[in-house]
Amino acid sequence: MRTIQQATQSYESWVSAHCRIHADDLRAKHRGMASDLFPFLRATFYRWAELFQHHLPELARSPRVLGVGDPHIENFGTWRDTEGRLVWGINDFDEACPLPYTNDLVRLAASAWIAGEEDQLSLGSNAACRSILQGFRESLESGGRPFVLSENNRWLREAVTSRLRDPARFWGKLVLLRTEKNVPREVLLLLAESMPVEARRGFRIVHRQAGLGSLGRSRFTALAEWQGGWIAREAKSLLPSVWGFPQDECADEEVFYQRIVKAAVRSPDPFVAVHPSWLLRRLSPYCSRIELRDLPRKRDEARLLYAMGWELANVHLGTPRAGARLTEDLRGRESRWLTKAAELMVEATRDDWRAWRDR
Repeated sequence: MRTIQQATQSYESWVSAHCRIHADDLRAKHRGMASDLFPFLRATFYRWAELFQHHLPELARSPRVLGVGDPHIENFGTWRDTEGRLVWGINDFDEACPLPYTNDLVRLAASAWIAGEEDQLSLGSNAACRSILQGFRESLESGGRPFVLSENNRWLREAVTSRLRDPARFWGKLVLLRTEKNVPREVLLLLAESMPVEARRGFRIVHRQAGLGSLGRSRFTALAEWQGGWIAREAKSLLPSVWGFPQDECADEEVFYQRIVKAAVRSPDPFVAVHPSWLLRRLSPYCSRIELRDLPRKRDEARLLYAMGWELANVHLGTPRAGARLTEDLRGRESRWLTKAAELMVEATRDDWRAWRDR
C-alpha cells in the first residue's frame, strides 16, 4: 500500500482539480491531522476507504446501500423541519454514495472507540459497539423513525440543547470572522437567493473554518441582521465521494447528497439545497453540527450511541428492500464482528496517524 503522505498528496491533487483550495485552511487541516487520532480520523476518509477495502475484504463485499460513507460520532446535529420542530440526526452527507453497509457501522464504531481512548466517552469499546449495533438492528426491524425532539426523545433534546449552544455565543463567534472578498458571482447569487428578500442587499460574507474532512475546500458564509436578529446561510463546495479513491479516481462522478437526504427516513431540513457544485444550508445555534464537547458531561452514552446506530439505519432504509437484506446479513455474522472490525481499523488508522505526526 502507499503511504499516508502519498495518499494525502494524491487526494489533495484530485480536490484541487475539482474546486478552489484555500491554502491557509489546508494547512490548518494538516495541523489538526497531526494533533490527535480522532481529528485525524475525521480528516482522512479518503484513506479510510482504502484501508477498509484492504484490511476487511469480506466486509467490503457485504450488501451495498446508498450510505453515508463518513459517519462518526461528531457527524450528528440538529435542524428545524418545515413545521419548526427540532430534529436530530446525521448532519453531513458529503461522502454519500453506494457502498457496503458495514463501512458505515465500522466507521461509527471506530470513532466511538477512539473517543473513548481520548476520554471523550466513558463507555467501553465493547459496550459502544453493542449499543450502535442494537440501535441499527432495531431500526431496521421497525422500519426506522426520525428523531423529532418534541414530545418524544426528551432525553436527547436535553442533551443536545445544552448551554454551550447558547445563541449569544454562536452569533458572537460568527460576526467576528473576517470578511471574504474573493467570492464567485455564482455563489453571491445563490446566497442572495437563499436569504429573505429584505436581507438580500445587506449581508456580509465571511470566511469560516469548519469541519475537517472538507477543510480546504471553498466555503462562504453570509451573515445579515434581519428583523431583530442575525441570520446566516452557507455555500460549501460539493464534490463526488472519494469511496473509489484507492484507484486514484472516483468510482462515480455523481453527487448523491440530494438523493440520500430525500430517500432516508427523516424529517428533512427545508433549507438544505444542492446545486451542481455547491451545498447551501442555513446556520443557526440549533441548525448545526454538535461536537462531543458541546454535550453535557453527565449523559447516557449507551443510549446516545444506540440512537446513532438507529439513525444510521434510518439512512440505509432509503435503499429499496434494504431492511430485509441487511437484517438477513446481520443474522449470519458472529456476535463480535463489529468490535473486531472496529479494533482493526482503529489500529490501522493509528499507524497512519503516527506516520503523519512524525513525518
